[in-house]
Amino acid sequence: MAKDNKTAVSVFLNGLITENPTFVQLLGMCPTLAVTTSLQNGLGMGLSATAVLICSNFIISLLRKIIPDKVRIAAYIVIIAAFVTLIQMCLNAFLPDLASSLGLFIPLIVVNCIILARAESFASKNSPFMSAVDGLGMGLGFTGALCIISAIREFLGAGTIWGVTIYGTHIQPASIMIMAPGGFIILGLLVGVINYIVSKKKGA
Repeated sequence: MAKDNKTAVSVFLNGLITENPTFVQLLGMCPTLAVTTSLQNGLGMGLSATAVLICSNFIISLLRKIIPDKVRIAAYIVIIAAFVTLIQMCLNAFLPDLASSLGLFIPLIVVNCIILARAESFASKNSPFMSAVDGLGMGLGFTGALCIISAIREFLGAGTIWGVTIYGTHIQPASIMIMAPGGFIILGLLVGVINYIVSKKKGA
């Protein structure tokens, strides 16, 4: 049991830090750059993807010995699409403003390379429990990255955090930061800083 717990912790931390899907693997760049104009959007998108990751990883792992190898990708997409549909229905019912803000990017979770990559590389080869842990770690790693990028872009581009004004009218926000170029700039700077820190630790 202790060994299993240690393994589960390492799998969780792998997605959260070591192989963070955004800052390390550079996966899911489309929603990362598109929806991170506000912290609400980043958190909503991240948690939606996390829920899909956990559920789809768990079910795919359960069915991994039943799904024929020739149709595994198609089967994965059907399973993922089912959970994405459920998430979208829940958002429309309980958080309509967030659903409207995220728009097409919720349905596009179906083809998010993070989801498909974990299904193919991890869930199809490991137990349901470990697959769920992997989904949780990767999902929270993705959510954390989106929240960091969103908070910086919202603060610099709109002068707010979670919709609350941080600085008054005497400072003009840099609106470019909530536009496409701002997303690339912030992402590039964060990836550069993280790579620098990692290289320093390896050299130490």
